[in-house]
Amino acid sequence: MSEPLRDQISASTKTAMRQKDGVRLSTLRLMSAAIKDRDIAARAADRCGGIDDGEILSILTKMVKQREEAAKTYDDNNRPELAEREREEIAVLRDFMPVQMTDAEIEKVVAGFVESTGATCLKDMGKIMGKLKAEHAGSIDMGKAGAVVKRHLCS
Repeated sequence: MSEPLRDQISASTKTAMRQKDGVRLSTLRLMSAAIKDRDIAARAADRCGGIDDGEILSILTKMVKQREEAAKTYDDNNRPELAEREREEIAVLRDFMPVQMTDAEIEKVVAGFVESTGATCLKDMGKIMGKLKAEHAGSIDMGKAGAVVKRHLCS
């Protein structure tokens, strides 16, 4: 099994400090702060070990989405330098995430889940989305996947 994400992030933070890589270091610190914040909430919920890699991937996915929205806003308001900074942060975040599935791969996985669960109508969408999230966390765009699931169940 590979090294836990939190250890990878910690090691990368130390490397970024040594290399004086400002953008990478600040992004890694934001990631660590978000993870620590969620760890504290987990301990309050009586989960002493903190959060696992799946939850960390969920945090990173959310951070990527926030930065994509910010970059679009900066582009729309003619602030290319700020949009570029957001894109640099996205690149750092993606270093710790699995490779994103292509549209064709999403289509194939969804078709397989629809068939294996016997889903026939939109009421079954939650079951399939839950399965996608559990088995492909971080590597699948849930927005795209939702549209594909809907298309499969409505046809």
